Amino acid sequence: KKVTALAMAAVVAASALTGCGSSSTAETTAAAAADNGSSDAETVLQVAFENSISEPVGQGWEKAQEIIKEKSGGKMAIEIYPDSQLGDKSSLIDSMLLGENVCTLADGAFYADYGVPDFGIVFGPFLFDSWDQVWKLVDSDWYKEQCSKLADKGLTVLGSNWVYGERELMTKDKAVVPADIKGKKIRLANSQIYVEGFNALGATAVPMALGDVYTALQNGTLDGVENPLSTLYGQSFQEVTKNILMTGHILNFTTWCIGTDYLNTLTQEQQDLLFKTCEEAGLYNNEKQEAANDDYRKKLEDAGVTFTELTDEERAQWKEASLSFYEKGSQFGWSDGLYDTVKAAIQ
Repeated sequence: KKVTALAMAAVVAASALTGCGSSSTAETTAAAAADNGSSDAETVLQVAFENSISEPVGQGWEKAQEIIKEKSGGKMAIEIYPDSQLGDKSSLIDSMLLGENVCTLADGAFYADYGVPDFGIVFGPFLFDSWDQVWKLVDSDWYKEQCSKLADKGLTVLGSNWVYGERELMTKDKAVVPADIKGKKIRLANSQIYVEGFNALGATAVPMALGDVYTALQNGTLDGVENPLSTLYGQSFQEVTKNILMTGHILNFTTWCIGTDYLNTLTQEQQDLLFKTCEEAGLYNNEKQEAANDDYRKKLEDAGVTFTELTDEERAQWKEASLSFYEKGSQFGWSDGLYDTVKAAIQ
């Protein structure tokens, strides 16, 4: 499945390019920007995000720095600001809407809050069976339409082929089928899509800041948490929770967006180079994500965590349980028949 994900991401990159656009520490970051000639460049894009520079997304943008410097002959440059150095996602989006030269990581659930509610369905549970289906959706007319609506709201998607990770379920007591989490308190990010998705699966979803989860698991306030393996390990949850069910309930691809007004100040040649650079860097990120995921699984196993893989029959139970979530589309402001439209696009 991983190999297919990378291969399909390469195939979809060029078509997603046209479909979604108009054709460490502060010292380390500053040094990286200087090394890539931003002070001499005519056009500089500031790429800011919450992750660290050492994570695959950070490494992806370091690759992007190299690409754009080489292909523009030094006339364009990218400055990287990890670890929320330029503020949180909402403040970065506000800066983009004011026309500033900023780019950040965002996803469908976030875009749903910015006026394109149908985008939120991509974070529904068990929507995708494989990464092949993810890339089919990114390459679909439906996805292009959502990107166009977002651009009209002031945000343009630069690239959508970045793998962020498969979200898995980590619980104190072993869970295999939906009945095993019935009434269990599972931590979710504070998003209506996330919360209602797990409530539909039978759990009691508990919105909570990620930094509070360790203690809540330790003292029994929570029974479980979900996230990609990298986050589960990075938060040291393996010290207090020993079971991971490989649900892959959300195949978490992410996107990078830029202010439409700022983008329109660039020449067509500069715009095309930004799109191509983001797509190429995305493929590099995906290679790093695959290697990192294998590494995190080994580290978790070494820490005593037991992994369980779903059989086809068990996965079918989860998918069946998830269907009630998609019947709540009116709560999210979704278009009529959205679930059927998206499922048709990914077949």
